[in-house]
Amino acid sequence: MQRKAYVPGLAALLVAFVAGCTADTATDGSATDSKAGGAKSSAAAPGKYRTLREPCGSVERSTLKDLLPGATELPEDQRQQVYRGTASVTYDTDRRVGCRWKADAPDASHRLTVDFERVVSYDTAVSDDDRAQEVFAKKQAAAALPVPADPRDEKGQESSTGTPSPTTATTPKTPTTPTTPTTDPSTPSGTETPSGTATGTPDGLEPRVLDGLGDGAFIDDVLAGAGTGSTARHRTVSVVFRTSNVIVTIVYAEQPALTTGVPDSKELQEKAQSLARKLVEQVSG
Repeated sequence: MQRKAYVPGLAALLVAFVAGCTADTATDGSATDSKAGGAKSSAAAPGKYRTLREPCGSVERSTLKDLLPGATELPEDQRQQVYRGTASVTYDTDRRVGCRWKADAPDASHRLTVDFERVVSYDTAVSDDDRAQEVFAKKQAAAALPVPADPRDEKGQESSTGTPSPTTATTPKTPTTPTTPTTDPSTPSGTETPSGTATGTPDGLEPRVLDGLGDGAFIDDVLAGAGTGSTARHRTVSVVFRTSNVIVTIVYAEQPALTTGVPDSKELQEKAQSLARKLVEQVSG
């Protein structure tokens, strides 16, 4: 029987091939482990709040009695229905919920709306809190709050060296004329519009940023209906605040029954802010 010749070159080639495959396998495994362990990226922190409160139960009965005085004059069954409120229609109750109440009385009608929004960032590089701050800032910008006066306007601008500019130093300050109430031609004779903004908000109660309320807050105050001549002027006060990744909006409105009536700005603002402070405690608790 003829024996097959042994070919040394072929054996060497097979050994090299097997060794190469083994090396590639080890290299691939090492690369995978290195990527998994060395390329770890930390996502932005999630928001503090993962759920929202039940909105219609967020306002205490005693608070509703104060905000909706007309309800106390209703029969028991109607009064209870008013206090229960009506839930807002939303498509994702994990992200947004709300409730509204209304009560009519012979002298005035009152409306209250509370809205809770839980902000979630879909960008792994942006935290829920940072995204909520962006949303809150847009709401504040949309309210177009008056810009506080610069104290330097009273003292005069100073140059970069710290010395008053020649114009400021040589020009005497013009005395200011006290602001007086102006008569609103759209109201009956003798009725005056309080000094302050064009919306009839008294001085010191203009729309503004609020301190000490959550992580940021502002209040808006609008008096509407002036000039129509056929309907009473109604006032709407809004308080918006943010705590972590939740934004809460409170809208409280009053419309007098008489066309000559003007809702009290101070009273509505105080009641809206009082409710806001209670909701901050609820959300943060």
